[in-house]
Amino acid sequence: MGSVGAKEIPQLITPDGRRIDGRLPDELRQLRIVAGPLHRADGSAYVEWGLNKVMAAVYGPREVHPRHLQQNNKAIVQCKYNMAAFSVDERKRPGLDRRSQEISKVIAEAFESVIFVEEFPRTSIDVYIEVLQANAGTRCAGVVAASVALADAGIPMVDLLPSVAVGKVGGKICLDLKKEEDNFGEADLPMALVPQSGRLVLLQMEGHMTRDELSQSLDLGVKGCRSIYEVMRAALREKYSVEPSAATPAAAGVGQ
Repeated sequence: MGSVGAKEIPQLITPDGRRIDGRLPDELRQLRIVAGPLHRADGSAYVEWGLNKVMAAVYGPREVHPRHLQQNNKAIVQCKYNMAAFSVDERKRPGLDRRSQEISKVIAEAFESVIFVEEFPRTSIDVYIEVLQANAGTRCAGVVAASVALADAGIPMVDLLPSVAVGKVGGKICLDLKKEEDNFGEADLPMALVPQSGRLVLLQMEGHMTRDELSQSLDLGVKGCRSIYEVMRAALREKYSVEPSAATPAAAGVGQ
């Protein structure tokens, strides 16, 4: 291990190219999605992604509060992203901080670009994202959870919106960073895109990459998003698929 001041830096990439948790650079953490776990929301989703645990709930379209935000020609999308005080190792102060406000704004803008907001003038579509347990990549997990929750609520969208972070770790471009890689890596690039068109609707970066590394990161992120997209679709199919009859056993199960 190396060190910076009093902090020890773990060996993030082994000599055989494995990461700290044994994954290859282009591998995702384990991802599990449940659509519709909350019965009092219009739509909801629960995501376990690595050690992240995130719940999303959607309400609307409904009356806008506060009223002065109302738009005559479209719905507004309001998002509240929050990390629970117990979600991290060192207890955080409850309530919205500047980081949570920034992520809330970015996520709301991303969804406003894919929801058919013009179909619901003078209303609000409210998205709540609660991080119950955090281990890097929580904004991406929040986007995935919110996207499935919006679909569960029947909100018309261009498509589901998968999201993933790509980073530079030990000089290598890696998909889906975990906590140690996020803390000690050289760069972090969260992104979200519309799978069918490849249109990016969320892209941020912290750290430094060369132009070639950025191009490689985007390619890897697109590949990761498309894998996540299939898990999102499977979660919705699992909730809404009709129980097959005994005469059609081949229809059982969820396709991958």
